[in-house]
Amino acid sequence: MKRVGFLSHLDLNLYLFRLPIMQALKRRGWEVYAIAPRGAYFDRFAEEGIEAISYEIDRASLDPINELRAIRNIYKAIKPLHLDILHTFMAKPNIYGTVAGKMAKIPHIINLVEGLGSFYVEENLKAKAVRNLMEMLYKRTFKVSDACVFVNSDDPKYMVERGIIAPHKVRVIKSVGIDTKRFAPENVKRIDFGTDKPVVMMVGRAIWHKGVREFYEAAAMLQDKAHFVYVGGTDRGNPSAASEEFLRNGVVEYLGHRDDVLDLIGSCDIFVLPSYREGLPRTLLEAAALAKPLIATDTVGCRDVVRNGYNGFLVPSKDAKALAGAIEKLLTLPSLRKQMGEHARRYVTEHFALDKVVANYLALYDEVLGV
Repeated sequence: MKRVGFLSHLDLNLYLFRLPIMQALKRRGWEVYAIAPRGAYFDRFAEEGIEAISYEIDRASLDPINELRAIRNIYKAIKPLHLDILHTFMAKPNIYGTVAGKMAKIPHIINLVEGLGSFYVEENLKAKAVRNLMEMLYKRTFKVSDACVFVNSDDPKYMVERGIIAPHKVRVIKSVGIDTKRFAPENVKRIDFGTDKPVVMMVGRAIWHKGVREFYEAAAMLQDKAHFVYVGGTDRGNPSAASEEFLRNGVVEYLGHRDDVLDLIGSCDIFVLPSYREGLPRTLLEAAALAKPLIATDTVGCRDVVRNGYNGFLVPSKDAKALAGAIEKLLTLPSLRKQMGEHARRYVTEHFALDKVVANYLALYDEVLGV
């Protein structure tokens, strides 16, 4: 019986985004472990026949003693499991998990980079210093791991060009997959926004890097032609967080965090994500699956989902005027909205459907094991 461990510093990350892969491996007869600090989702793995293993890590710490302690904690968690494969997710688990995995003599280690993060958006001294440190650590990590999965086309190209990873270790599996049977137009319970105008929606954490300011500025330009709705919780403590005062300025209907995202997105007419950089944005996949025309920035992650002129429009980053222009074009052409929405649904079904993504991961595990 093969044994595989999924390592993250968030049980939420494993449960919400890796569970279909874990379930598929269980059906194969594999022993599957979810390895993460105990959180709200930790005990749910048992319902799936998956053993959850806890360890401690300080996600925000940069203190060397704490970081060495985290590596030791991961080692102590994984050593007794006698894993055949350790699959790591997110920056610290990728780096520390690979070190701990080698210490535990795990024969195969796979990393996954979902995006390079906000430090690749900002250009201040701290961001540059963290980038340099991460790239140095990733270079050492990739030398000893078997492969690294990237979720978009741009990040691996950047890392290969910088000499951080060897080309033969790169694997591109775009997204964690989207359940196109659940996210389907016929499953939408429509929400009444109390307006006859077309509804333009954005969903995402309320931080400036998501393009919140540009969305609000575009809304101010077009508020007579459309009703703008923003869905997303505030990220208190994040220096890039948008303020409640800004979010509730009256130009946009701000709904905060919501759990009924399927119905919300399914009730809009145009979906927008003017983010500065992404891994591969799930919200765009959800909107595409619900047959919504997409408008996003021509940047990392977004351009892997939006094909300009086919299922939506790509606009320059940090350009509210260009964003407003693309929105206005779709507002004035309902037939184009419908056509692009149909194309979006078709494109996500062909390239990002959950069963296809899971199959790609299973093939990767077989490849690593030499099956």
